Amino acid sequence: MPYSSLFVRLAIPTLALVVVALVGVAIARFADARSARRYALLATAWLAFTAALGASGFLSDFEARPPHFLLLLLPTLAVPCLLAFSRTGTALASAVPVALLVGFHSFRLPLELVMHRAAVEGTMPPQMTYTGSNFDIVTGVSALLVGAIAATGRAPRWLLLAWNVLGSGLLVAILVIALASLPMFRAFGSEPTYLNTWVAYFPFVWLPAGLVSAALLGHLLLWRRLLRGV
Repeated sequence: MPYSSLFVRLAIPTLALVVVALVGVAIARFADARSARRYALLATAWLAFTAALGASGFLSDFEARPPHFLLLLLPTLAVPCLLAFSRTGTALASAVPVALLVGFHSFRLPLELVMHRAAVEGTMPPQMTYTGSNFDIVTGVSALLVGAIAATGRAPRWLLLAWNVLGSGLLVAILVIALASLPMFRAFGSEPTYLNTWVAYFPFVWLPAGLVSAALLGHLLLWRRLLRGV
């Protein structure tokens, strides 16, 4: 497991738990209690399962074919898609205020600051932070600004669409960078400093399993709202 400070080891799982809990609160508030209970059980099981995989070292076997970490990607991306287009997702996309759908993504600001700290400590590859090739911090900062404008009821539709395009694009960009940095691809070099292995370990596995999934869910819900396909 890569070295990291106590701050980084605590900050990432704390952010993941807070963000996952916020989704549960939204389901309870804007959908129904039964869906909220089901979500709580499934989210708890998913986080516990991925924590066990990360703690056991199973995900860090990048020599396996296929690499074990890649087996985590399908549910990480599929689960938020299924939720976004489920009956519960329809309720969220229809009822949650646009300001909250946008402001939800402000968690990406503190996340990027923690990731930068991890890169400084040598835990995370530098290309995955805003001093490298990842500019997702713009999504976090702009979510606060655009969300505040939306809360006043003065955010034009074109602004919300443009913001969601920006945030979705930056999310895809960091996903591509993270995948390209895995040991089997080594797109940024073969030196250990540039290899993305840290997310295979607990608690860092909750970055893709919790935070990336939540970001994808948030964008999909906002797309449904803006394109009125709810």
